[in-house]
Amino acid sequence: MSRSLGRAATTTNAPVVFQAAALLLAYPDRDWPRRPHTVRDTVAALPGPEIQLLLSFCDRAEREDPLAVAARYVATFDRSRRRCLYLTYYTDGDTRRRGAALARIKSVYRTHGWLPPDDELPDFLPLMLEFAARTPEAGTPLLTEHRAAIEVLRYALEAHRSPYAALLQAVGRCLPGRAPASREEALRLTRTGPPTEAVGLDVLGPFPAQPRPHDDGARR
Repeated sequence: MSRSLGRAATTTNAPVVFQAAALLLAYPDRDWPRRPHTVRDTVAALPGPEIQLLLSFCDRAEREDPLAVAARYVATFDRSRRRCLYLTYYTDGDTRRRGAALARIKSVYRTHGWLPPDDELPDFLPLMLEFAARTPEAGTPLLTEHRAAIEVLRYALEAHRSPYAALLQAVGRCLPGRAPASREEALRLTRTGPPTEAVGLDVLGPFPAQPRPHDDGARR
């Protein structure tokens, strides 16, 4: 994933918020200490509550040891199936339908001339956020289609008292339309239309965790 952070291309903060969240939700590898600083320098002069949410996350991240940040990231996203960053798990679980959903997202990327990394699934939230930042006319609708999954993840992070919840809150403020009014509504929306063989659609129940590169030592 690119580590650059561009200025918003429209009169709203959405593209810059999406890019900032993409950077801060990606695994905190060796370049991590620069990322909160880059985000702060880019967004500090912008107005809006979504910007304050980003800055609050950066305030905490800049005070923490990078190794502690990396350990918390793994504990938050990789060791709990309730806080998965792969959005189609919330809507499709471990089913055949998920393959079609992933193929559709990848097709949207390719249609707009965007080639994501080969070693990451297309529904990885930081990847979708970066696409929305760079190609808002296609990426924002794509995020909005998966808004229920984003909100389920946000509720899970809030319940976990995770600082990453602020990033999901910022993203949600930049999406058009009405957000689900409750966790229950968000869960209900994620379950709309899955195939009958769907399993693991309840974020409180088990579904296979997606292997990640840093789990086996590829990222250090």
